Parts: sequence; structure tokens; C-alpha cells
Amino acid sequence: MNIMLVSLLGIAIFLVLFVIFVIIGFWGSRWRKGNLNMLSEWGLAGRRLGPYISWFLIGADVFTAYTFVAVPSLAYASGSIAFYAVPYVAIVFGIAMLTMPRLWQVSRNKGYVTASDFIKDRFNSKWLAILIAITAVVATLPYIALQITGMQAVLTIMLYGVANAGTVSEVALVISFIILAAFTFTSGLRGVTLGSIFKDVLVFLTVVVVIVAVLLSYGGFTHAFASIASIKGAAAASPYSSLPAESVPAFFTLFLGSAFALYLYPHIINGSLASNSKKTLRRSLSLLPVYSVGLAVLALFGIIIYAVPDALAIVKATGNGLLAVPSLIVTVLPGWLAGICLLGIFIGGMVPAALMAIAAANLLSRNVVKEFRPNMSAAGETRLAKWLSAALKFIALGFVFVAPLTYAIQLQLLGGIIILQLLPAIFLGLYMKRLDWKPLMLGWAAGLVSGLWLVLIANHFGALVTSDFRTGIGLLYIGLIALGVNLAVSLVGSATVNLLHARRNGIIKDRELLGDVKLAAR
Repeated sequence: MNIMLVSLLGIAIFLVLFVIFVIIGFWGSRWRKGNLNMLSEWGLAGRRLGPYISWFLIGADVFTAYTFVAVPSLAYASGSIAFYAVPYVAIVFGIAMLTMPRLWQVSRNKGYVTASDFIKDRFNSKWLAILIAITAVVATLPYIALQITGMQAVLTIMLYGVANAGTVSEVALVISFIILAAFTFTSGLRGVTLGSIFKDVLVFLTVVVVIVAVLLSYGGFTHAFASIASIKGAAAASPYSSLPAESVPAFFTLFLGSAFALYLYPHIINGSLASNSKKTLRRSLSLLPVYSVGLAVLALFGIIIYAVPDALAIVKATGNGLLAVPSLIVTVLPGWLAGICLLGIFIGGMVPAALMAIAAANLLSRNVVKEFRPNMSAAGETRLAKWLSAALKFIALGFVFVAPLTYAIQLQLLGGIIILQLLPAIFLGLYMKRLDWKPLMLGWAAGLVSGLWLVLIANHFGALVTSDFRTGIGLLYIGLIALGVNLAVSLVGSATVNLLHARRNGIIKDRELLGDVKLAAR
């Protein structure tokens, strides 16, 4: 195909709306003004976000650019297993309800900015806090890189048929990340929050208009499933309409593991701590299942593409399932509307990438570097976090440029397993004060080693294509298996330490976890 898939009008609208997004990002420094030389102001927006704004911010990490292309791609290639994303988001709010309000309360009372701040005082161990911080950053970096792949999918479609499209795409990404780094540096979480509102409006618009356009123009879902059967054959089409029995354990353990993992990621915790009250946080969390409806429709995009011959032809011609949604957009929508929807996906990579970089930078500056430079001023701590945030964005961008896409996906498979190993210290630590830092570190190591070893075995010591391990009851998500090992070591070890009266007491009082007390200086 030698013609562009997006009209000049669509490209113009894309660029105009992108400029508006950038202006909103820079204007964030003036929104609800605070001293941006303080980490709680720059990295948590002064803890002043209301319920609906908090919901948009958290949603920025549910509807990311990578989610927008990866979930439909999985449905396109594998069928019903992709719908694990629906129950995962539907139940994660319950896990968040049990953990985030309590973490918010103690963070507000003690002046904490990160989960590692809590870990340090809860278990009276700076080394455990450092370990948690580094682990969280390692698990987050591939996540940032994958947002760029979602942005690349948009540029691939927009530049389809253009000479030197690869070079133009790379230049566009570099310029976009320079702009992103600049407004994140100046506005912090405020700019990201305003950008998330703009992004989510465009994303929900995209979900609605694409599904309506396809159903009106190409028939209902029955036609889509019939098209799969005619293209692939009845036997190969079966996993698209029903979940194979052997995949049921993998489906359940995958959505459970994903649900437990989400609120362990530092950017999700960061967004939660930015709420202005515990009541506000609970209200925003209660709205989270709305996103599961959007994800269900998003997964269906990977099915309905089989009913749209032109979109299917693009995906087959490129051999890239990540182009399923962008291909649908440019083939079923008018050019001007396609430009709007493609921008929604594009900035759907920029917003979460910025939030992830801010959260990771907070951890590195406050919980790693400052532990070795305790005399660092509050302004110096924030200044370092700003520069680290910018550096992390470009490290992720550089990784995407020099490494194949499969490497980033493989690292993300490991990222979910790695982040789950923080659950005993963070989630259980909110409720169990008799845990000890030494068994928690041993549990972390046991879970990590067992998880990585099982991944290697499951993939026959080759390229990482699966995070499921075959057991006597079927395929199970390795992250949950490794978490079980971690929990066993942490709980048994802590019980033993308590029996020996060797536990080091933390410095957080119960009332600081449950209710308002005078804010402690930190």
C-alpha cells in the first residue's frame, strides 16, 4: 500500500490536540500552586487531588497506550484468554480498598511520600526499604518502555506508506519525550494529572466510537465470530468464543496475580497517596470497576477486527498484532475523527510513562540516594528526583530504540513476577506488626529466585514467551507460585523470630495507621 492511511486533516487535528495537551501539561505548574521544591508537592501534587481527578489519574495506568494495543493483540492472536483483564480490574478495587486507605493514612500522619518510607519505619530497617525501592524501580522500567511501543504503533499507522517512516517515527518519539520530560520537570504530578484527564476523555471517546462504527457498518459480534471461523477454521476458532478447559487455571491465576500486583507498582501507590483525604481515595477506588467495562470492549477489538477486511489486511501485511486497534481506527472512522482517536492512544503512552518515571524517581532519590546522603536538603532531594525522572524516560526510550520489541515484552513478563514479591512487606505490613525484616528479605529472595527459575524452565531456557508453569492441575501463573514461596518463608521465618524474641520493633504506632494524628516532620 503506497498511500497514507490517515488524511492530512486527521494529522492536522492530531498535531493541534497534541499542542493543547502540551500546554495543559506546562500549565499544571500553576494549578493549585505549591512549593515545587518539595517532593510531596512535585511528586504528589501536594496531596490535594479530589475523588474524580484521582480516578482519572489512576485510570491513566489502566488505559495505557500499551494496554490499548496489547490486550486486543492478545485477543486477536489467542482469543478468550485476553479477557482476563476484565475480572482483574473488576476485583482490584477490593484489594485497593483494603490497603490504600490505610497506607494513605499513615503516610499523611508521618509525611511519607513512598511505600519504602512506610517500610523503613514499620520494620525499622533501612536495608529492607532500599531493597523494596530498587525492586519496584526494576519492575517499573520495562513498563515505561512498553508505553513507547504503544506510541510506536500509532506512528506506524500514521506514517504507513511514507518514505523513511522509521526515522521519522524515532524523531517524533524523541521530540515527544523531550517535551514530556520538560513539562514533568516543571509541573510534576500536577501536569501529569491534568494530562490524564485530557487523555481519558479521548480514550473513552475512542472506545465508544470505534465499537459503534464497526457494529453499525460491519454487523454484530456474531458476524465477527463467524468471520474468525471462516478464516481459521472451526477448530482453531474455538478458543475465541470459549475458554479451553486447560486454560482455566491460567486464566484465574493470571487475573488474580495481576490484581494483587497492580497496587504494588510505585506509580499506582503514588497516585493513591496524592488524594486529599481517605474518603476521597475510597470514592475514587469505588469507581475503578468502570474501567473494566472499557477493557472488556477493548479486548473485543481483537475479535471484531476479523469482521473488518481492510483493518485485518493491514495487520496481516505488517505481521504486527499491536496494530489491531490503530488499524480499526483508520479504516472505520473518518479522517478527522481518526486523528483524535489516535492521539488518545499516543498520549495514553506519555501520561503513564511520566507518572511511572516520577514514582520511580521518588524512590531512588528519597529511599536510595538519601539513605547514603542523609544531609541532603528537601530541595536537593526534589531536584535529584526531577533529573532522575527525566533520565528514566530517556533510558526507556533508548532501550526501545536499540533492543527488539520482544525484549521489552519479556522483561515485562518478569516485571509482574518481581513486583509481586513486595506484597508481604507492603500489604501484610499494613496489618501485621509482628513481621520481621530479616525473614521478609529472605522471603523476597526465595520468591524472586523461584519465580525466575520457573520462568526459565517454562520457556525451556530460551526466549521468554510465557509466564505460566505447567502443574498437575494445569497451567498456573508463575507470579502467584513465587508469591506463595515468599509468603511461606516470610510468615514462618517471622513466627520463628518472634518465638526467639529477636524481632526488631517498628516505630509506627497503631493509631498512626488508623486515624489522624499530628503530622510528623520528615
